[in-house]
Amino acid sequence: MTPTPRSAPLDASPAPPASLSRRSLLRATVAGGAGLALTPLAACAGPTGAPGPGTLTLGLNRSLVSLDNKLNQFDAAVTVQRAVRQALTRIGPGMKPRLVLADRFEMTAPTAWSVRLRDGVRYSDGSPVTVADVATALRMYGEVSGSFLLGLFPELPTVEQTGPRTFLLHTDKPVPVLDRLMANIHITPAAANRPEELQSGVGSGPYRVLKANGGAGEYTLGRNPRYWGTRARAETVRVRFVPEEAGRVVALRSGELDVVDTLTPDSAEQLTGLPGVEVEEAPGVRMCQLFYNFRKPKDHPLADVRVRQALSHAIDGDALVRDVLNGSAEEAGGVVPLALEGAVRTGRYSYDPGRARGLLRSLGAERLRIKVIWESGEFAADASVMEAVLDMFKDIGVRASLQQFEPGGDILAWRQGKAGDWDVIGNGYGSPTGQALTTLQGMYGGTPAKERTRDAFMGYVVPRIERQLSAAATEVDDAERARRLAAVQRAIWDTWPSLWAFAPKTLLARRQRVRDLALLPLNSYDLSAVRLEG
Repeated sequence: MTPTPRSAPLDASPAPPASLSRRSLLRATVAGGAGLALTPLAACAGPTGAPGPGTLTLGLNRSLVSLDNKLNQFDAAVTVQRAVRQALTRIGPGMKPRLVLADRFEMTAPTAWSVRLRDGVRYSDGSPVTVADVATALRMYGEVSGSFLLGLFPELPTVEQTGPRTFLLHTDKPVPVLDRLMANIHITPAAANRPEELQSGVGSGPYRVLKANGGAGEYTLGRNPRYWGTRARAETVRVRFVPEEAGRVVALRSGELDVVDTLTPDSAEQLTGLPGVEVEEAPGVRMCQLFYNFRKPKDHPLADVRVRQALSHAIDGDALVRDVLNGSAEEAGGVVPLALEGAVRTGRYSYDPGRARGLLRSLGAERLRIKVIWESGEFAADASVMEAVLDMFKDIGVRASLQQFEPGGDILAWRQGKAGDWDVIGNGYGSPTGQALTTLQGMYGGTPAKERTRDAFMGYVVPRIERQLSAAATEVDDAERARRLAAVQRAIWDTWPSLWAFAPKTLLARRQRVRDLALLPLNSYDLSAVRLEG
C-alpha cells in the first residue's frame, strides 16, 4: 500500500502506612532543612548573584556534561541543546511534528521520505547547512554505543541527495513515524562531526556557546547573530548545575536562579503561592519504573515471571503516589505512559503483601536478596521512593540493598551489565516523540544482536515481543498499526518487566519575570521564545 503523502506543518516560530514511617521522617527533615536554608548558596555548586536584566539563568538537577545529545539525553538537557543545535523537525504543541531545518518533509512511498532544507540556513560560524551534514549526523548517531535515542529507531535511514537542498530518506522497511524520530537527530557541520562527544558549540540554533565548562555543568549562551529564524528574546542564558534540590529552591526564591526543573512534589508545594514565583505543571509522558534485570540466568528466581509478579504485590503504589510523590504522579496502568499516542491500559499493580509472601514461598523464592540501583536525579524524590520500597520488601521478608550513583558516574556500565550485578534499577524513560510506538521499541524491542553490544534495554530480549513490535512499527495503515500496538502492549505486560512504575507530572518553577515559557509534556520548552520582564 502506498500511503497518502504527509507533511509536517510549517513551524511557527488518611494516616500513612507503617511501611512509610522512614519516609515521613525524611520528609519532615527535608521540609525543615529547606525552610532554614535562607542564606546564599555556598556548598551547592550554584550561582552567586542575581542575574542581570537580560540574562536568563537555569538551574538543572543533573549535570549538563555535554551539549551533544548523542551522548547526553535527559529531558531538561534537550531544552539547552536544541537552542544551539537543531534538527530537521521538532515535536511542538499538541505533540505534533513541526518543521525546523527542513521546509518539506513528506512520506512519498512506504520506505521513502522526501525532504528539502530551508533556503539560506547557516550555522553560527557562517557556513551553510548541507545535505552532507544530515547524512553524517545520522551515521555518527549510529556509531554511539548504548544510545537511548538509537533504541527508538527500528532502523536509521540512509540519505540520497537529489538536489542542492533536497534528498530522500530511505529505509528497508516502512517507518511511518520517521518525521517524529528525526526531531532527535541534531545537525552539525559534517567535517567536525564524530561519534565521540562534540566539544564545539557550532550549530544553527538561536543561541551560540560563549563559555562552556562541561565538567561543572556550566554554560553561557548568547544570541546567534547569524540565526536564520526569529531572534531569541533573552540576550544571554546561563546554565548551572545545582545538585541539591534545597539549594535550587533557595536560589529561586532569592532570585539567583530564574528557572528550576524536575521538582519534587514537596518543593513544588513549598513554592506554590510564593510571591514572585510560579510553578508550571504539564501532563507527563515519561515512564519512571523499577525495572527488572533481564540478564539473569535461566535458573535465577528473577528469570521466572511468577517471581517478578509476586514481588510487585509487595509495593504499595497508592501510598507511594500519595505520601512520597505527593499526588504528582499516576501509577502506571500500562507498559508506557497512557498520555502517549497509541498507548493502551493493560493492567494494574495490586498491593497484597500476604499474597506476595505466599507466592514466593510456593516458588521457593522466599529468601530472596534484591539489589536496587539508580542514579540521583533519575526522577523526582528518587531516594525517598527507594527507601520506601526497601521497607516494603522488609515487610514480606525480602532483604534488599540500595546503591545510588552520582550523576555522571558509571551507571551506564552497570545498566549494560559490564560493571556489576543488580536486580532492579530505578529508571526514567522519556518519550521525545510523543508516540507509544517509539518508547515501546526503545524499551522492549531488544534483539540478540543488540544484546551482544549491550544495547538491549536492561537485557530485555523476548523474540516474540520483538516480532510483534516490528510488525506494528512497519504497518503504514494507521488503524491496523493501532490494533497491533494494543496487542503487543498486552503481551509485554504479561512478561512483567517492572516491579512498579509510574508516570510523573512535569513540574517546573520560574520567577515571575520569566514569561512565555511553554512547558511541553516532553519536559522541555523553546528556550528562544522565553522573554524576561525586569
